Amino acid sequence: MHFPLIPAALLALLPVVSVAQPAPAKPARSTPDADPIARIKDEGMNRSQVMQTLSYLTDNIGARVTGSPALRRANEWTRDELTKMGLTDAKLEAWGPFGRGWSLTSYTGEVITPQVQPLQAYPKAWAPGCNLQNAEVVWVNASSIAELEKYRGKLRGKVVLSGPTRDVKPHFEPEATRATDKELLELADAPDPNDEKKAPTPGSPAAVARQREAKRRYALAATRAQFFVQEGVALILDPSRAGDGGNIFVQQASGASPVDTTTMETLYNSGKKVWDLNPPPVLPQAAVSIEQYNRLARMLQSGEPVRVNVKIAADFHDKDPMQYNTVAEIKGTDKADEVVMLGGHLDSWQGGTGATDNAAGVAVAMEAVRILKALDLKPRRTIRVALWTGEEQGIYGSEAYVKQHFGERVEGDQSNPPRVTTKPEHDKLSAYFNLDNGAGKIRGVYLQGNDGVRPIFRRWLQPLKELGATTLTLANTGGTDHLSFDAVGLPGFQFIQDELEYFSRTHHSTQDVLDRAPVDDMKQAATVMAAFVYQTAMLDQKLPRKPIQKVSGGEAKAKKKKKKA
Repeated sequence: MHFPLIPAALLALLPVVSVAQPAPAKPARSTPDADPIARIKDEGMNRSQVMQTLSYLTDNIGARVTGSPALRRANEWTRDELTKMGLTDAKLEAWGPFGRGWSLTSYTGEVITPQVQPLQAYPKAWAPGCNLQNAEVVWVNASSIAELEKYRGKLRGKVVLSGPTRDVKPHFEPEATRATDKELLELADAPDPNDEKKAPTPGSPAAVARQREAKRRYALAATRAQFFVQEGVALILDPSRAGDGGNIFVQQASGASPVDTTTMETLYNSGKKVWDLNPPPVLPQAAVSIEQYNRLARMLQSGEPVRVNVKIAADFHDKDPMQYNTVAEIKGTDKADEVVMLGGHLDSWQGGTGATDNAAGVAVAMEAVRILKALDLKPRRTIRVALWTGEEQGIYGSEAYVKQHFGERVEGDQSNPPRVTTKPEHDKLSAYFNLDNGAGKIRGVYLQGNDGVRPIFRRWLQPLKELGATTLTLANTGGTDHLSFDAVGLPGFQFIQDELEYFSRTHHSTQDVLDRAPVDDMKQAATVMAAFVYQTAMLDQKLPRKPIQKVSGGEAKAKKKKKKA
């Protein structure tokens, strides 16, 4: 952040006033009788430190791939910062085993024939390195498993452009968007996801066709990966899966798991991952900007030879297969044994610095508890902030935490509906609030079908209306850590956020950097989260829950033994 300075020459011209000045008014934070929500708004919007937190996580620590030294540094730094804020019991809580970490240590790439130009690519996580000089490039554009056969015996030692080109169209609409009044109204009017009458009919022709096509593409991708390993490919270059303008969307490498084309299933489905200590075969891989990928493919299609130099070096980290969530607390007063939680995920992908996904959510959660501590508010319930890891691989960190502390979901069958086995802490959690949809300001809350909280949240939104947070929707939203809580019948909520450029530019891309996180949006989000968490902690009763079929841990073990017998 940049603050204007008054030049020294101008300061010298200012008159010296010797008349006694009245004492300055005390800031809102030192007036304990003031409305706590007004104080939270004042502290959050006028004395925010959220961008300093975001900057350190993204600029100084950088990308935080699960299992990497950078993620461990982020764990330790957030723990220490939360301690400095005055939180207690700050610690790293283990989960796992996860497997091995990965970090990029060196990358250089250039096209050398027919003209020299830098290769606009980014290596994929958990792919090994390579050192290729004057390597021939081949375009493998197979749209079916059968079409791969025409490349057999022709790929050993080659660099493969894998997959079709993609049209790059002009942008006539803005890439960044905020939720319109119409869109927010549609969210507010969304049907109850628990209402079976309004749920979409399963097995419709369109749904079956989509599932069939998804399985076909999945089988092709798995077969292609196995084929490339068998043929001795030296490096795979994939087109960036989305975006343009030189931006590259990049995630993990693909492993060569065997595939059964009759069932469309692979070992990936049974749990073999590229980050495992004993992974499937993985070739060197990188994602290429779509514009350069298209050009290279067009040249090869025209008969023009293409050659490249590429050097990739990566480290694998397997000394500690466990991973860690950062956890810290503000102790409650008369209801200290009950808990309100908030958080976001600390891990990221490697292309950018993981700013909008999800250092933004982490910085907002840390700022929310900083606000409460700065104001010396005394919550009745204990407030616990948790910064998750392994989210990008499948919400692993929060899922493990919920299983360890609260319980787990037991999937059923036609004769036995799904149930939740619970632990004593399950009855002590009031709610979990999550932020992980980018860096846009909060517009409301997804209720996850929990209509019982609607009147409570409606009251809480009233003083936040001027900040733009107004909407409640019964709709579910997926893909992040609140689902771990919702799955076991606990109130888990994700805030509705303005999308901004999240999916068009930053999500899992090389442009996921601090510059894409608006300061005012971040301040607003932290303020809203602090207000919701504080008010949840101050209620006489815990927040209402959705009904679930619940069994104790002991009952669950007994049922398992009976089933085995």
